[in-house]
Amino acid sequence: MIAKKVRVNVYGMLADNLYSGYASTDTVKNRSAYIITKKPLRDFMYGIVIAVAEFKGAGEKLIVAPEGEIYYEPVIRERLSKLHNAQLLSISCLYEKSCGAIVIHKKGDRCKILLVRNHNGRNYSFPKGHVEMGETEEETAIREVKEETGLDITIIPSFREVADYCPFGKIRKRVVFFMAQTMSDKVHIQEEEIDSYIWVDLEEAHHRCTYDNHLRVIRKARENIGKLQ
Repeated sequence: MIAKKVRVNVYGMLADNLYSGYASTDTVKNRSAYIITKKPLRDFMYGIVIAVAEFKGAGEKLIVAPEGEIYYEPVIRERLSKLHNAQLLSISCLYEKSCGAIVIHKKGDRCKILLVRNHNGRNYSFPKGHVEMGETEEETAIREVKEETGLDITIIPSFREVADYCPFGKIRKRVVFFMAQTMSDKVHIQEEEIDSYIWVDLEEAHHRCTYDNHLRVIRKARENIGKLQ
């Protein structure tokens, strides 16, 4: 049901910006749903299924929002936490958001970029991970780099690049990349997530990274490399 357009009969308001109702399509009728929206609702609304959540003792519920209102998992979880006596077991979301960094280590006049390869990845990319509840984008990038590589980084101001893509199925993924500097090149990989890592110069990074989004980010980073001290 994720990404399906639905008509929802609104049952009532449960909390600010959170309603209950029953969602239907041409082939599916009256599926129990929660609606997240910034707009006041009346008897019914049209929207899109942005998540499917499973609750203990209550089974699956559709999470619906009006088209054009994008909610990522931390916000959905925060809204659902307002429900009384409802224990969320799992959730699958239409929109996913990660943040990461182009980590640069400078020694003299030479700059190296850190690339990592995840267990489920064939190609090298930049360290990144999902945003958690209450985090800013920068905080996510700093935390994820630390968890995956053991490196402490400093975010370089005025660099923020966004990559939007659909990695599989209907899931719509956004990755926000920052540029950051580290004073150390001693990497301690998170073995549960990362297979390997390499430090490469900008030229080799272009050969190691094959995705257009990553190549664009590297080109943008090259333009800002002069801000490093």
